[in-house]
Amino acid sequence: MSLCVEFSARRHGTIREGEKRRERRTNGAFQKMTPLSGYVGYALRRAQGVIFADFNHALAELGLRPGQFAVLLMIDRNPGASQSSVSAALGIQKANFVATIADLEKRGLVRRRRSHTDGRTYSLGLTPRGRTQLQRAAELQSVHEARVTAQIGNEGRQQLLALLDRLSALPGAQ
Repeated sequence: MSLCVEFSARRHGTIREGEKRRERRTNGAFQKMTPLSGYVGYALRRAQGVIFADFNHALAELGLRPGQFAVLLMIDRNPGASQSSVSAALGIQKANFVATIADLEKRGLVRRRRSHTDGRTYSLGLTPRGRTQLQRAAELQSVHEARVTAQIGNEGRQQLLALLDRLSALPGAQ
């Protein structure tokens, strides 16, 4: 059973809450997953894959990817910010970020202007179309977030966010 199918099955009640999958069906055969299921990193990666796939599906109608949504949101909240500061805040390598901004600019969602204070940098802003696209994307993200919260409950969500924040602060992780 794939993780997306398992997430969906749990959401629709065909797998009981609290039931743990210790095996995973692959090419018609079950493989024992017990050794991996005890690793935090592996469990995070599997959960991230399911969450990411669900969010990707939610944004599909707009032709946006989750990373592009994050970029639009950061630009909206920080108008005039430089490309380098937004890429650093999101943890995106500069070369990848330049391509993302170029794509968003080509689609008419983002505008780049030379900085008034430093001619070597660009300041970023949303276009009216970008603002409209972001508003719809935020609505879709809210629906996605509600699906995730329904799976783990409000208290579980708060606990998860706190734990993930702690893990993000691991020494040497930056």
